[in-house]
Amino acid sequence: MWTAENRGQYERKGQRYPSDVTDEEWALIEPHLPPERRIKRREVLNAILYVLTTGCQWKQLPKDFPAKSTVHDYFVEWHCDGTLTRIHHSLYAQARKLAAKEPTATTAIVDSQSVKSAEKGARDRCLRLRCG
Repeated sequence: MWTAENRGQYERKGQRYPSDVTDEEWALIEPHLPPERRIKRREVLNAILYVLTTGCQWKQLPKDFPAKSTVHDYFVEWHCDGTLTRIHHSLYAQARKLAAKEPTATTAIVDSQSVKSAEKGARDRCLRLRCG
């Protein structure tokens, strides 16, 4: 629940876009990314988060980000090589620790409909992203 006390902690003031990572967030994410090549990884990540947050098409990416083809190529690479999954798991474990819970969940409930949907969607998604 949003309260006056915790609202300030989540404000995104000073960012170019609300989806841009803060310095604190970048410090948590950067160690999980492959080494930097010709382009700044933080700018690529900010562009990916912009697309995921706004739902815009890749070709609608604002001009102050790296080229859309570059950003998309990094997104596909990071998805296929497991970088995005590793980042997710690491941040998830840290969030659970902050909530005084074990780093990984000890119980899971899966219904048969979710399993059917996941089995169909995972294969199709990987083929669409060119990493199958």
